[in-house]
Amino acid sequence: MIELKTTLWWRATLALGLGSMLVFINLYIAQPLLPLLAQDFEVSALSASWVLSVSTLGLAIGLLFWARVADRLGRKPVMLGCLLVALLLGVLISQLSHFNGLLLARGLQGFFLAGLPATAVAYMGEEFTPKALVTSIGVYIAANSLGGIAGRVLGGLLAEWGGGWQTSFMVLAAASLLLWLPLLKWLPASQSFVPTSKGQGGAALLSHIKNPLLWPVYLVGGLNFMVFLNQYTYVAFYLSAPPIHMAPAALGLLFLTYLTGTFASGISGWLINRFGLCQTLLGAIAIMAIGNLGLLSGQLPIILLTLFVDSFAFFLAHACASSWVGRSVQQHRALASSLYLVFYYLGASLGGLYLYPFWERAGLPGVALGMWLVLLMTAGLTLRLLRKERAASTLTDEGLNT
Repeated sequence: MIELKTTLWWRATLALGLGSMLVFINLYIAQPLLPLLAQDFEVSALSASWVLSVSTLGLAIGLLFWARVADRLGRKPVMLGCLLVALLLGVLISQLSHFNGLLLARGLQGFFLAGLPATAVAYMGEEFTPKALVTSIGVYIAANSLGGIAGRVLGGLLAEWGGGWQTSFMVLAAASLLLWLPLLKWLPASQSFVPTSKGQGGAALLSHIKNPLLWPVYLVGGLNFMVFLNQYTYVAFYLSAPPIHMAPAALGLLFLTYLTGTFASGISGWLINRFGLCQTLLGAIAIMAIGNLGLLSGQLPIILLTLFVDSFAFFLAHACASSWVGRSVQQHRALASSLYLVFYYLGASLGGLYLYPFWERAGLPGVALGMWLVLLMTAGLTLRLLRKERAASTLTDEGLNT
């Protein structure tokens, strides 16, 4: 087992962190480019949004597939092999001139990008000591966030400096390929991996989906991400149009508002311990709903404030939901966590389609309305979980007193 802060630990942790950053850089590069893509391909905002949505859909489909493949073939080959294919697809995307071909390539890219996130936590759980595991997962999650920010910021900047969206895809894919090379050496080969054969995976999957303590939180995570992620898409379309005319580079900088989410993730444990998990989750949903009031204004400073508030609230809710999944199952925990991510990214892929009618009819105020309807649903699901938690606590107390 790899001990904390040994040479092997540093190598493995840095390799997984860098690999994670490359995944999310190449996944989210498209988001600040959507107005530019709509203009270049002469398609609607909804059609352009599929350049992001189809990749998150591919990632959602790939998560369970690659997790099962890695259970049989090993962790490192799946993580690095899938990432290499995804990066080569990024180079191909930069050369495409037909919109349907772009969508197909982005969907395939998302599918192969799933190989690393589907497998990384399982690799750490097998190879690291418990103390080393906790620290490594913290670094890994931070790398996820930084990769998402970097992909969006750099994607916008490169498009403006290089004269088009093709430059963003080519430069970031090429740079990612160069950074992929040291992963071959840095990431230690698995020492504790034991291949699994066909077993009870299907039954366990069905059991988790039917679990009354899990399916509501799967929906909460997916629905919250559905509206949070895709509000940025329509905010970008609004800000790129008259009278603001924000350039792609500036649109990419919008995603620096995610940094409040990084802060929220850092304090989520303290808040959960102080107020309770469901209570903190419900509070985060309420903060997000209040923050969305800023979308009723067309003023840039107020819109930016909304994004800062919503990012804080969403990532706090995401941390709560992830914690709930981890503590609510005793068997097949990796599968339960993978299922949460499947719902999470399915939500991301459907949000552009869901919010589009609200955007078409009423602009950003319409987007706010669409978000409030979903947040009302997730608040209701959270209250359901809170009632079940209290009922279980009451039964436990009664059992202790008998």
